[in-house]
Amino acid sequence: MRWLTITVLLLTTAHLHGQATPVRQADAVCAKCHAEIYRTYLATPMANASGRALEKLKPDTFVHPASGVTYEVSNVEGKAELEYRTPQDPAWPHTVVLSYFLGSGHLATTYLYSIDSYLFESPVAWYAASKSYDMKPGMADMRQMVPPLPMQSNCLRCHMSAVQPSEAGTVNRYDGLAFLHTGITCEACHGDTQQHVATGGKATVVNPAKLDADRRDSVCVSCHLEGDVTVERAGKSALDYQPGEPISKYLAYFVRAGADLTARGVSEVEQLSQSTCKRMSGDRMSCTNCHDPHLTPAPEQKAAFFRSKCLACHSEPSFAATHHPENPDCTSCHMRRLAAGNILHVAWTDHRILRVPESEKAESAKTGGSALKAIFSPGATERDEAMAEYQLLMEGDRAFEALAWEHLSKLKSGIQQDRAALDALGNVSAERGDAETAEAAFRRVLTIDAEDLTARSNLGILLAREGKTEEAVAILRHAFEQNQYSAGLAMNLARVECMAGNSVAAQDTLKTALKYSPEQMDMRRLLQQVQACGGSDSR
Repeated sequence: MRWLTITVLLLTTAHLHGQATPVRQADAVCAKCHAEIYRTYLATPMANASGRALEKLKPDTFVHPASGVTYEVSNVEGKAELEYRTPQDPAWPHTVVLSYFLGSGHLATTYLYSIDSYLFESPVAWYAASKSYDMKPGMADMRQMVPPLPMQSNCLRCHMSAVQPSEAGTVNRYDGLAFLHTGITCEACHGDTQQHVATGGKATVVNPAKLDADRRDSVCVSCHLEGDVTVERAGKSALDYQPGEPISKYLAYFVRAGADLTARGVSEVEQLSQSTCKRMSGDRMSCTNCHDPHLTPAPEQKAAFFRSKCLACHSEPSFAATHHPENPDCTSCHMRRLAAGNILHVAWTDHRILRVPESEKAESAKTGGSALKAIFSPGATERDEAMAEYQLLMEGDRAFEALAWEHLSKLKSGIQQDRAALDALGNVSAERGDAETAEAAFRRVLTIDAEDLTARSNLGILLAREGKTEEAVAILRHAFEQNQYSAGLAMNLARVECMAGNSVAAQDTLKTALKYSPEQMDMRRLLQQVQACGGSDSR
């Protein structure tokens, strides 16, 4: 029986009922006193980080070479639709209605859709550089139709505002709105404005410029830093972060020692910290020294806009006149655009602000290893590092398996109230064949949270291996009823039901999951196999 690593699926996501409020409506109350800021802000990438799908629909067709699946995005009678056709059955297309777009379009745009209260991300994205569709990162080599992709709340929170937690025990099902507003609202950076509005501006709001450096920078870091791996601190959720707090209270960031800072996306904060400008300026310099979050200069104004930012520090009287007067665009030499190796068709601005651009070659030659170091994370613990190692292991880097096992085992007595760490310990233990430690960890998790999906799913597999099929079916069935789209969970439950001799139940499980991914050949093959389970077929 295949071990189900459910952790990869445990990304808090959302489902939509009704419509989220556009940022232009959510922030309209601010416009009464801040009309010019409101006007210019609505044109920024942050304000346009998400919205209703039809507002930024890119009708086009894309054929994925590896799988042969044809994807077509179109406007059908006022509805945004994604249709896909497989080589096995090209005459029978499958269609989903797209609800929202995600991404300002500056780099890429993807779409969200919901089925039966589950929220998913489209497997294709529109890339601005190529002006065409291609697969989402990590999907290019798949040989069959991509299964439904549950949308991460940690991605939603940087594109939508007031993101809500998912229902207990579910990956991506919500009782109400998954997020209250599209785009990034004023409150995302300035905090709760109710009293400020109610008192006509007398009650203050968070002004990042007036905060200490850690809390000031946290407003930007919370969305503009990923590192090689980001982990939530013990007992914390990134959804609970509020402007005015240090983001390190909720998240810890890690990078591979010696990693190439230009090889991945969302590394601007890391790059800036390595620049001579930042090292010389210290806490006096922040993202807002160069970027106005309320204003994005027009293309024809960008060179002059950013040159003025450079000249604010490089203010020698002769500098502006003598330093390449023929090219006023400082960024064209000192902040070139570089391809992000982890995101297809995407180029990011190099925030190292290199004095001599050619020196980027020496920097880019560095490669990462299996040693991690914390960045922008004061107070990061051994537990946080262990979770970072575990997360990289779950993403496929086997170099971290021994480290994750060593550290989680060492911390075992100190993580007995830490669900995420216990789940990690259970998964690594199970993979190593230590069923006793794994079962103890999962059972401990379920005393803390009876709905924990990782613990339920993997404890069910352990019990099935031990021949305790009745208890295994009950545990897996409960998890599957709340996450019916999950192909991995459905196949594991069906196998255990088959072991119990219940062919009808196994078939029903797979047929239910196939509603969400009808072209998944693995499930179709298993459906044929379980028809011969035998047994009483009792329910």
